[in-house]
Amino acid sequence: MNFKTLVLLLSTVSTALIGGLFYAYSCSVIPGLTRLSDASFLQAMQSINRAILNPLFFISFMGTLVILPLSVWFFREQPMVFYLLLAATLLYFGGVFLVTIIGNVPLNNLLDGADLGKLSATELNVLREKFEPGWNLFHRIRTTASFICIVLVAYAAILSRNA
Repeated sequence: MNFKTLVLLLSTVSTALIGGLFYAYSCSVIPGLTRLSDASFLQAMQSINRAILNPLFFISFMGTLVILPLSVWFFREQPMVFYLLLAATLLYFGGVFLVTIIGNVPLNNLLDGADLGKLSATELNVLREKFEPGWNLFHRIRTTASFICIVLVAYAAILSRNA
């Protein structure tokens, strides 16, 4: 395996890891959290949002942002592969990275700054209503974008072997 192929493999794996994280979250965590009371929901989301800020997450989330453009560069001589990887890179940047940074992170910060133990039941409900609908919308966008990125990168990987 040459370096170019290794970069494409790592791009495929990192894209799939992030997409898989978002997909699993959509299939299990979000449906489970919606069943909780306001206080329990907000406490759980605070805990999850703090726990995900770890090196493994950052390596895959930020690594994909770096390795996808590198794949684009290496496959610039194969037009179809190049365009698939370019589309995946742009979609990942806009539909996953920017949506997370501009949409989910500010909501996470809003929640993180709340002292849940000091809020009344009404205040907890208001906070949940400020947080949950928007956060879930942004999450659906980045999950869908991640899925499309996986398809694009996987197809590029298949085509790269046939060229």
